[in-house]
Amino acid sequence: MLAMAAHGAAEGDWLIADTQTAGRGRMGRAWQSQAGNLYATGLVRLRADDPDAATLALVAAVALYDTVALWVDAAKLRLKWPNDLLSDGAKLSGILLERAGDAVVIGIGVNLAHHPETLDRPVTSLAAVGGMSPEPGIFLETLAETFARWLASWRGDGLAMMRTAWLTRAHVVGTALTANLPDGQRIDGLFDGLTEDCALQLRLADGAVRVIHAGDVFLI
Repeated sequence: MLAMAAHGAAEGDWLIADTQTAGRGRMGRAWQSQAGNLYATGLVRLRADDPDAATLALVAAVALYDTVALWVDAAKLRLKWPNDLLSDGAKLSGILLERAGDAVVIGIGVNLAHHPETLDRPVTSLAAVGGMSPEPGIFLETLAETFARWLASWRGDGLAMMRTAWLTRAHVVGTALTANLPDGQRIDGLFDGLTEDCALQLRLADGAVRVIHAGDVFLI
């Protein structure tokens, strides 16, 4: 998609793969890519008056939540900062953003029919949680439409609205989290919402609030 963007691909274009030979997630992790799951990438063209590009992760997460909720009980679903969708605490999907100039490509992987069994964290799939397992192409049609609506809202209604939409779908304030930061630090604390620019707030044991702009976050 980055190559297509460099050759003039339009906002709203999506690519889908049946499988991947070199799938990857955040922090360079390998992403297992069995047939039957969703592996898709969409394109956004940034405009001069758009909110910060990094907050497109929230747009994608909310759109993904709303799409998955059509096939599984929404009460099971929660968003985890910055962009994971969980079902009963287990990872159901992931989102990865990359930017080149005015192009932001948004990679989304969803465990529809399968999930890995040997990872160091809980993972699951729509099939495993008792939801219907739609064909990836059908799922993507709905996801693309939902993403387009939330993208228009992100532009038209502003970041505060997007922040509120994300928070209403996230785990509750007070949830215990640990954040592994890019410099190697590990910070434990309680989820204390998002800043106005949508960074993570962790309330530490001494009552101080630490703002996290980048990191790998896990439920404790």
